[in-house]
Amino acid sequence: MINPRRWIRRYFGFSRRETSGFVLLLGLLLACLLLPPLLRPRLTTYDPTADQQQLDALAAELTAQREVKPTYASRYPQRTYPTRVRVPQVPLAPFNPNSFTSTDWQARGLPQWLADRLVKYRDVVGGFRAKEQIRKAYGLSDTTYARLAPYMQLPEQLPPREARAYASRYPTSATSAMGAAAPSTSKFARKPRNLQPFDLNSADTTQLMQIRGIGRGLSARVVEYRQRLGGFRDEGQLAEIYSLRDAPDLVDSLRKYTFVRPGFVPSSLDVNNAPFEVLQAHPYMGKRLARVVVAYRQQHGPFHQPADLRQIRILDEAAFAKLQPYVVIK
Repeated sequence: MINPRRWIRRYFGFSRRETSGFVLLLGLLLACLLLPPLLRPRLTTYDPTADQQQLDALAAELTAQREVKPTYASRYPQRTYPTRVRVPQVPLAPFNPNSFTSTDWQARGLPQWLADRLVKYRDVVGGFRAKEQIRKAYGLSDTTYARLAPYMQLPEQLPPREARAYASRYPTSATSAMGAAAPSTSKFARKPRNLQPFDLNSADTTQLMQIRGIGRGLSARVVEYRQRLGGFRDEGQLAEIYSLRDAPDLVDSLRKYTFVRPGFVPSSLDVNNAPFEVLQAHPYMGKRLARVVVAYRQQHGPFHQPADLRQIRILDEAAFAKLQPYVVIK
């Protein structure tokens, strides 16, 4: 039989070395369990007050150093509209539209803008003479007109126009047979056939209107363009006028009867001192180029010679050649 004590010692017994190791390991485990409670009272307690004060000081310093964005006044002033007064409505009754004010029309259910338009329309035509004039007013709906028309003290339509007798521009056969010429009844004066050329830079609208095909409006545009330009250097600049771009025959007529005096010096354009409004009014400058010229001289100083304008990228060679005779450096 196997001795139980011997069997237990064989399978569960420890040698001297194993016993020493087990005792050492047990001591380490006890040290790990007992040291933290013993050392914990000696650790300092964290106080966030000092750190919080330091963070607050840094935040205050950053706030003081922060740049305040400048406030710019708006280029476009805010429009204020008057408060509209509500007009009490009145029952419809026969009325004369020629004696109505804007308030009277609003009292009949019309909005203010339409009431003002009807009053202005009446003043322009010299008073309403028939209902059809009011019906043609812009913005007046058919429903509103049908509601108001039975109460308007006006006829439905305008009276027919009287036939007018106009004198014939050409002689009749009987008059031609007698050899008599019919008198001219035209209200426009005949333009001279043999017109002597005149100076384009000193001509007024009356002289320009003597050329066939040049009327009052076109002559005024030529004079206005000449004033903005500072004077024509040659007759070919007439083709730059907007109304003459698609009318080469009129340009030829102007070049035929006008000339530019030799030695003429056009008005100069001071690019260093002229304000933006003056620069942008010149036909060869315009708003875009004038804005760049003003910004360039503010950043880089005044121009020293006309050739300095070539440093502006949007000014090409052709535009510079046209502008250069009008530029002066002061």
